[in-house]
Amino acid sequence: MMTARLALSPFDPDAELAQLTAAAPGAGGIVSFVGLVRGEGDRVDTLHLEHHPVLTQRSLDDIAREAIDRFEIAAAHVVHRAGTLLPGEPIVFAGAASRHRRDAFLATDFMMDRLKTEAVFWKRETGAGGTRWVEPRDEDTADVGRWNTAPRKS
Repeated sequence: MMTARLALSPFDPDAELAQLTAAAPGAGGIVSFVGLVRGEGDRVDTLHLEHHPVLTQRSLDDIAREAIDRFEIAAAHVVHRAGTLLPGEPIVFAGAASRHRRDAFLATDFMMDRLKTEAVFWKRETGAGGTRWVEPRDEDTADVGRWNTAPRKS
């Protein structure tokens, strides 16, 4: 089972986890990650995520589908916000359910690395220092690059 959803309004991470859990009744392990908008260290007042409805949804679908194929997990569940968000608000939920814990951990890590670098969003932060466009960091690119050499589950 695969769910990939673009959320234009706030979402409840607990409800997303419950949906993932219900979709994989025979799973031996479920791993989830919730990303929050940072604000303190970067002095961000708002984060605005622009998107293209078709291209962004397709990128979310592709990431979740590849996690299922690559790690043979029972379910992948991705929710990503778009629009204007405030510090502390959930921006992303990524979760995987599998027969064994390791596959769920790997699949969730894989999805987050891909979401950070390949999901089709244009991110703009506004804060005390003005407005700036946000690009993936070098660390994000290195993180996703490790999956290019990591063996696929066979």
